[in-house]
Amino acid sequence: MKVSIIGAGAMGGAIAEGLIKGDYIKNEDITVSDPCLETRKRFADLGITATPSNQLAAQGADVVMVVVKPWLVESVLTGLRDVLDYNSQMLVVVAAGVKSGDIRQWMEKDGAMIPLFLCIPNIAIAQQQSMTFLVPTASAKPQDTEALKALYDSMGTTLITDEQHLSAGTTLASCGIAYAMRYIRAAAEGGVELGFKADEAKAIVMQTMRGAVELLAATGLHPEAAIDLVTTPGGVTIKGLNEMEHAGFTSAVIRGLKAGAK
Repeated sequence: MKVSIIGAGAMGGAIAEGLIKGDYIKNEDITVSDPCLETRKRFADLGITATPSNQLAAQGADVVMVVVKPWLVESVLTGLRDVLDYNSQMLVVVAAGVKSGDIRQWMEKDGAMIPLFLCIPNIAIAQQQSMTFLVPTASAKPQDTEALKALYDSMGTTLITDEQHLSAGTTLASCGIAYAMRYIRAAAEGGVELGFKADEAKAIVMQTMRGAVELLAATGLHPEAAIDLVTTPGGVTIKGLNEMEHAGFTSAVIRGLKAGAK
């Protein structure tokens, strides 16, 4: 499978890094296009093809990922329309809030539509740990969906969903990784106040988060059931949890997620 990534900024670059670090795609089958010379040099040094031309990047790829800011999607896609092969290529648009109906209007040729997917990963895809949401549209075949799911699964976990849930998935996982990092920052600052050095506190919190995730994944426990395992009557854990709840911890998280989904 040959993959081209149009736009190698924060997200496009993270996808490229995830592909490079894995063995699902050979480096010689990965191409990025980007207007920034420094960005192209960085990826060329990593052993993949880098070009300033979106059209050259798209030609010959099995999968063309357009990973640009939402307001640039239309101009980038219309610039690619005449070079894309609607019979042999798949188009993946990674841009929050861009609707499949609009993309169809921009991309239909003589009543035909390229197999189209909407996709939202998060930046942990660079470390092959993304939570990715993939939406097949009406022009996508089941075998196309299977192939793309396998590709993104090589860089984390992929959920096939519908367009209606894409906004919720974005705030829960793509924005959500920032929310998780904000907790890590807050807990690390608390660790400094408790007497640890800043780097020590961050390392402690990160390992604690890692352990919590692995525990839930391994046991299948509901988070509240796992919490019960470490909250002894009258103990320090329940006192700390109750103080956080008095300050609105759970409510703040839910409100933040809902605000991001609007």
